[in-house]
Amino acid sequence: MGQQYQQILVPVDGSIQAELALKKAVTVAQRNHAHIDLLNVLRINHYGFYASGSMPGSVIHELATDATSYLTSLVETTKAATGFTDLDIHVRFGNPKTVIAHEFIRDHQNDLIMLGATGMSAVARMVEGSVTAYVSRMADVDVMVIRTDEAGNPVDTKQVAVKNQDQPKL
Repeated sequence: MGQQYQQILVPVDGSIQAELALKKAVTVAQRNHAHIDLLNVLRINHYGFYASGSMPGSVIHELATDATSYLTSLVETTKAATGFTDLDIHVRFGNPKTVIAHEFIRDHQNDLIMLGATGMSAVARMVEGSVTAYVSRMADVDVMVIRTDEAGNPVDTKQVAVKNQDQPKL
């Protein structure tokens, strides 16, 4: 008998690859009668420094509201397209690498993480390192890195990189 996953974590960042991971996660969840936790991690220090050295609460609130709206739209689109309804949305603050690989799965008992191969630009990956690479190395649960489209064809990374530039960055 194959692995039965019950709690699937899908981190999303506004990239095409992350949304593709959600589509594939729904298929896995339907097959396993599993629950999906849809997560957006906000890294506040990416939004610049203010004179006081911290970001005003109103800006943080707006970022969280925007992230919640984005996640809600993904859930509504997913429900309409697939009929799958067992999804919860979550917004966390912190370093996406550690939140995804350690903190969130500990708090929610996820047994599978499904994420896109990359969501950042090549420059950002060089400076910060890949979230996907870190999570796939360090998480204590199975990690599925999505590299193909819904038909199983390799994703054209150059074409996706251009599309990702037009996506909202969360």
